[in-house]
Amino acid sequence: MHICFLTNEFPKEGFPHGGIGSFVKTLGAALVKEGVEVSVVGLNYISLNEFEKIDGISVYRLKKSSVKGLSWYLNSIAISKKIKEIHSQNSIDIVEASELGFAFIKKIKKIKYVIRMHGGHHFFAESENRGINKWKGFQEKKSFKKCDAFIAVSQYVKLHTEKYLSLDNKPVGYISNPINTDFFKPIQENEVENRIVFAGTVCEKKGIRQLIQAFPFVKNEFPNATLEVYGRDWFFSDGSSYMQMLKDIELPQLGAIREDIHFKGAVSYLDIPNAYSQAEVCVFPSHMETQGLVAPEAMAMEKTVVFTKLGPGPEAITDHETGLLCDPHNPKNIAEKIIWTFSNKKESETIGKKAREFVLQKYSLKSIVLQNVDFYKKIIPNNSHN
Repeated sequence: MHICFLTNEFPKEGFPHGGIGSFVKTLGAALVKEGVEVSVVGLNYISLNEFEKIDGISVYRLKKSSVKGLSWYLNSIAISKKIKEIHSQNSIDIVEASELGFAFIKKIKKIKYVIRMHGGHHFFAESENRGINKWKGFQEKKSFKKCDAFIAVSQYVKLHTEKYLSLDNKPVGYISNPINTDFFKPIQENEVENRIVFAGTVCEKKGIRQLIQAFPFVKNEFPNATLEVYGRDWFFSDGSSYMQMLKDIELPQLGAIREDIHFKGAVSYLDIPNAYSQAEVCVFPSHMETQGLVAPEAMAMEKTVVFTKLGPGPEAITDHETGLLCDPHNPKNIAEKIIWTFSNKKESETIGKKAREFVLQKYSLKSIVLQNVDFYKKIIPNNSHN
């Protein structure tokens, strides 16, 4: 079986990458271990065509077109050509992309095309109460019509995507994103008392502003509390920094306690477990997620996690059993959950242990890989590949 993933985000040293890139790297390497051939095709971070083999995955990075107004078209042609070239040398069974991925890709008859719903344009437009961008909306609809099957990373993402886009009774699999539980495992000796850790893009939809507003309530009860913020900055359409906005507008209102909020910036994937391990509580008050990777990663490390009660939050956490759920729009509620964790250390420890057990059961890499292989086999014609 040969799977080809389309993504421009496959991790490359020295360049920031998104969650989909990490997901493809984790799943791809695990598929290779199961005897599946894996290729990745996407646009490069630099102006070169490059090929490398990473963890058994063949990674093709294509030079981006710089022709104004036509780059989207020329990039799609380049990706389509590369798929055709790889297919002619070593036939591809499945090409997988996220929601917009197939809009301008030329289909090859014998290949099945799968969209994995990580949360596309229509999904996030609804969750953020904003209008549909006509161009992006058009691409997504076109892409959905072209594909042969779907994989949803949560029930929630499927329900809210199909409000806007027809799945045309095509096969749908429900498969969570995997967590590498050998990589994310308990490191107890690093924990720092009353340390709060946030990880994720520093932007409005991740709830970091409300977490900062919650911090004074926590400090009233636990004066030595600190907040460590790990993640890359997000930029407004005028190019201004969201992180700088927080420092200019939110932090000055906190007085002296702002000194206990530390922006660590983007960290390497390899350093994330170390960041989580120092937390007494990990807090991710996202306004919206499709599944979210950070919550189960921290849960796998036996951390008490405060996660959003919205969207798929209840699919990931049973409140006060495997973690805590908060109202991400309510700073006082976020603070109450953090204060409860600091005040109930024994119960928090039990929650952390149950959290890891749950992650091992629902998100373990081995189980997720086999679910993917089974789904791929179902949609390959005549199920002719092992």
